[in-house]
Amino acid sequence: MKIQQLRNATILLELGQHRILVDPMLARQGALPPLRLFGARQRNPLVELPVEAGAALESVTHCLITHCRKGHFDHLDRAGAKWLRERQIPVICTPHDAEYLARRGLNVQPLLTDHERPGPFLGGRIRTIRCTHGRGLVGRLMEHGVGFLIEMPGEPSLYLAGDTLLTDAVRACVREHRPEVSVIPAGGARFDLGGDIIMGIDEVIEFARLSGETVVANHLEAISHCPVSRVALAEAAARAKVELLIPLDGEVLSF
Repeated sequence: MKIQQLRNATILLELGQHRILVDPMLARQGALPPLRLFGARQRNPLVELPVEAGAALESVTHCLITHCRKGHFDHLDRAGAKWLRERQIPVICTPHDAEYLARRGLNVQPLLTDHERPGPFLGGRIRTIRCTHGRGLVGRLMEHGVGFLIEMPGEPSLYLAGDTLLTDAVRACVREHRPEVSVIPAGGARFDLGGDIIMGIDEVIEFARLSGETVVANHLEAISHCPVSRVALAEAAARAKVELLIPLDGEVLSF
């Protein structure tokens, strides 16, 4: 299995003959609006796609979406939708998102799974894990989406956490299924009001301790409401004496 970090939550999974693009945000730097009204009002994304993205995208056979509604352009933006539509790449998603994506002309393939049981996935199986994308008033306004636990023959089990805080559902997934590789959001994103809407440094460290397996941190240094830097996260992990992989954009991790 290989995981290539492209930008933010956008990654490319290599699983056997399959090349799965996850949550494509493909816009040029600065093409998307700010996500805060005060303070950091930079337009998004903050950085361009890495030079390696062009060749990586040419290999894509499928797309996997964790969530996409209510303005979540950092998981599927107009450029990403256009790219998928023009190529008619099979887009795998939850039944909840299927109609929304089909209305945009995408080649939608809803999953036959829920939070209780796994379903088929490209010769293996997949299970959805509940996300909590913020709490309180902010949480009530957000689209929460799902994470995915993917098990493929001959490959490490893989947990894509999606946009979530460290919750009882996430802890239960790690304790029960013991994923060998986890990809988690680590940017500590927040709006002008309310608390974090994804894991920040403290929760990432706690997740890594709970997992005891390989943990990959992304959702870093690409969107204006994510204050955590790669350097700050690496320094915190070193102080806590936990192992974290923090790939640069374009970097490929092999397992």
